[in-house]
Amino acid sequence: MAKAISILMGSQSDLETVNETINVLEEFKVGFEVKVLSAHRTPKEVAHYVESAPQSGTKVFIAAAGMSAALAGVVAAHTILPVIGIPIETKNLKGLDSLLSTVQMPPGVPVACMSIGKAGAKNAALFALAILGINDTKISVQLVNYKKKMRLKITQTKIKL
Repeated sequence: MAKAISILMGSQSDLETVNETINVLEEFKVGFEVKVLSAHRTPKEVAHYVESAPQSGTKVFIAAAGMSAALAGVVAAHTILPVIGIPIETKNLKGLDSLLSTVQMPPGVPVACMSIGKAGAKNAALFALAILGINDTKISVQLVNYKKKMRLKITQTKIKL
């Protein structure tokens, strides 16, 4: 299975959040790869990986990082492919630091920023799938069915008083 989505995490501890992304991508049976690369501790390795990933089939990057959360921006600096940032919740500032670092990009270096934490991680997968679904009918049909299931779950909810 081709790795259409490359997921980068700033550290192994981000995996608890990124598992939400992985679960969605596995449900949709879309190829992906997960790597731990740090914008601050391994900047050369990040640049090399991002610049070479399209040759392996990468079409979208997802970057998850906490604290100063520069990873998504560094990825975007080295590619023209879409980059989706997941701000990781942090202990001191509850992820606000990660959110601001991910969303505050200079003009010309775009990053799509999801919400903080697990909800953002799930949405990052769905957003990446929506991007791929533009040219992949199978994925777009799966997304339509996914939304139908969400709708049914709400419309079939019985309120117990």
